[in-house]
Amino acid sequence: MQELHEKNKVLLKSLRSALYDFDRSTVLIELTKVLAPDVLVQLSFPFETMHGAQSFYDSAYEPLHKAIPDLECRDTIVMAGESENGHHWVGYCGYYTGSFEKSWLDIPATGHQVSMRFHEFFRIENNLVVEIQAIWDIPEVMMQANAWPMVPSLGREWHVPAPATQDGLNIVPDSQLAAKSAKLVSDMCISLGNYAEGGVEAMELDKYWHPKASWYGPSGIGTGRGIKGFRNWHQIPFLNGMPNRVGDVDKGYLFSDGNYVGFTAWPGMQMTISHGGWLGIAPANQQISMRSLDFWRCEKGLIRENWVLVDLLHVYHQLGVDVLGRMREFNKARC
Repeated sequence: MQELHEKNKVLLKSLRSALYDFDRSTVLIELTKVLAPDVLVQLSFPFETMHGAQSFYDSAYEPLHKAIPDLECRDTIVMAGESENGHHWVGYCGYYTGSFEKSWLDIPATGHQVSMRFHEFFRIENNLVVEIQAIWDIPEVMMQANAWPMVPSLGREWHVPAPATQDGLNIVPDSQLAAKSAKLVSDMCISLGNYAEGGVEAMELDKYWHPKASWYGPSGIGTGRGIKGFRNWHQIPFLNGMPNRVGDVDKGYLFSDGNYVGFTAWPGMQMTISHGGWLGIAPANQQISMRSLDFWRCEKGLIRENWVLVDLLHVYHQLGVDVLGRMREFNKARC
């Protein structure tokens, strides 16, 4: 089975190389080669659902390339594995970068180098990609353009790094280690659910997280360092605002590769905003779902790093808040 996982990485290698040396015709050719004709592409708001390589390119990559003519895709993690339901996935963590020369999604261009994090997951059947689930961290671009119209982040906003061990592109295949990593993360996720019955203590965070763990949240939330940082800048306001949140782990896909674990779901959580405290959103018992795509790196039996992207624009959209529209109003007087 490990051979199949490595084969799936190789399948997408030419596409990732084409995205790095971004050329319109080459990228489209590579997309057409590896994507099934009826591939389901689910990309973060406002792109949403697309079908087929041409639609994916025209709707997502073409406008981004026009805005960033020297567009470059830099992967920092490449991992592959099988989820419990037998689906085979390859997960990519990294960022798009280049000189932001023309506006994109009405985000004003800066003329400077810009970066946008991504988590992209490819499900493969019979040597073709049949499904893509991906989040592009659009709020990060808005922040770099000084055009973010919503509340400030509680955590640290910065250029989120690659793995501390610098091995994200060269994960050594090890099925036994992968199984241990998957169990650690799965047990941790289950333990987080104990909050509903026993509060913070019942989650036993110290049992799963390294004392020097880094939680790299999406732009709009930011990074937290250690359990204290994770709780202060994300978990406390998150649980205060939505104490009934439920993770749809059974509907998602968790897979592992060496020390790394990936999780993707569309969506991955359900909750009700019943109290205040999260992102400054006024509680009105709004029921929402949340798309959260994650990577973890385990070290000596504990989680040392966790990369998390949440489709925050989709959260606001469900609440009837047009973030991009507010951004346009916010910036309409800029020269």
